[in-house]
Formats: sequence, structure tokens, C-alpha cells
Amino acid sequence: MRERSNAPAAVLVDLDGTLVDSEPVWWEAQNEVMSSWGSSWTTPDHTYCLGGPLERVSGYMADRIGAPARAEEVGRQLLSAVEMRMRSQPPRWPPGAVNFLRACRRSEIPTGLVTAAWRILVDASLERIRADVGGAPFDVVVTGDSVTAGKPHPEPYEAAAHAIGVSPQDCLAVEDSPIGVQSALTAGCVVVAVPQGARIDDANALVVDTLENRQPQELWLDARRHRRL
Repeated sequence: MRERSNAPAAVLVDLDGTLVDSEPVWWEAQNEVMSSWGSSWTTPDHTYCLGGPLERVSGYMADRIGAPARAEEVGRQLLSAVEMRMRSQPPRWPPGAVNFLRACRRSEIPTGLVTAAWRILVDASLERIRADVGGAPFDVVVTGDSVTAGKPHPEPYEAAAHAIGVSPQDCLAVEDSPIGVQSALTAGCVVVAVPQGARIDDANALVVDTLENRQPQELWLDARRHRRL
């Protein structure tokens, strides 16, 4: 049995931006939806919406469009546009992401996917992720539409830890956005941030440039030491 001090009880990983470089997909889909309404989408808009959840993103987009756009309708359009792209394109892996997941499996560390994306989008990605990782990559999947309160609320990370049967305090969370980092930290997780488009300023999270050549046990120890500083 692993010593709890040397390895996390579970690794909880965000999807968009952290595990799969899907931000270009979202950028294309958001531009498509906004153009269909005769409006525009900018890099600051995209950065503001990083980390979701869908209700927050579609609400922001509807506000940018103005009347008669409604958040629910914009959200349906966005889901459809993103799903089409995810099903037709292979996943774009950030450096080290595949090997990091494989290392978790080799070390028999339970893993959870904790994402603001809705289940329909996660399902569009999971089959391709399984093929690249070489087996089922996650013991638990928590999506944006499976919780009452999405990120930055702590519920998604609390739900994932509970489903695995461990305490959030014993989990390593890997995120890429300020919203996701806030969610994981508030839940009590030990957090590593791999920023992909937004600056992470929270001193309680260990910020690294990449998952390349990083092992879950190593990141766990480094992040715990960082938190105690």
C-alpha cells in the first residue's frame, strides 16, 4: 500500500486546456456562434471564459450579443458546434499529458476527470482519449451538468473525491485556469496549475510550465512543499 505522504490518494484532472488542447476548438466554435448572431468574439472574451462552466460562458456570450439572444439558445448552439469539432478531430495533447495519465495508471493511483464541459462533449472525447492512453484513463468522471454548482464552486472536486472514496485533502488536482484552480483549492485539494491561456496568480497553487517528464508522485510532493512555504 502507498504511503499517503509520498503519493496522492487520487489524481483529479481538468479536461479542456489541461489534458486536451481543446481551446482552439472552443475558440472556433465561439466565433462561429457569435458570427451567426452578427456579433464578434475577441481574445479577451475567450480568456475571460476559460474554465467554464457552460452556463457562465453562454450567459456572457448572450450578454455580448444583446437582445434577442437568450443564454439557453446560445448554449445549445455552442454545444453543437463544439461537439461536431470534437467528434471529427483527434485530440490535441499538451506536452506530457498522455504520459502523465499513463504514469497514474502504472502507479495504480485512482484518477478522476473533473470538467466544466457537459457530458455530451466529454463523451465525444473519451473514446479517442482511451485509444491514446491505452485503456480506461479515469475511475470517475464529473461533468458540468452532473453537479448542482460548477467551477469555481468546490462541488465538482468534492464530488470526484467522494466518488473515489477519498478526502479532497488527499487528492492532487491539475488545472489550467483561475476558475478551476479556485474550485480545487476551495475543495481542499493540493493543486498544480499548468496555465494554457490565463495567468494563475494564486500562491496556494504550484505553477508549472508543462506536464512533460513529470510524475504524479513528484508533483504531489512538490505541490505540498510549495503550499507549506
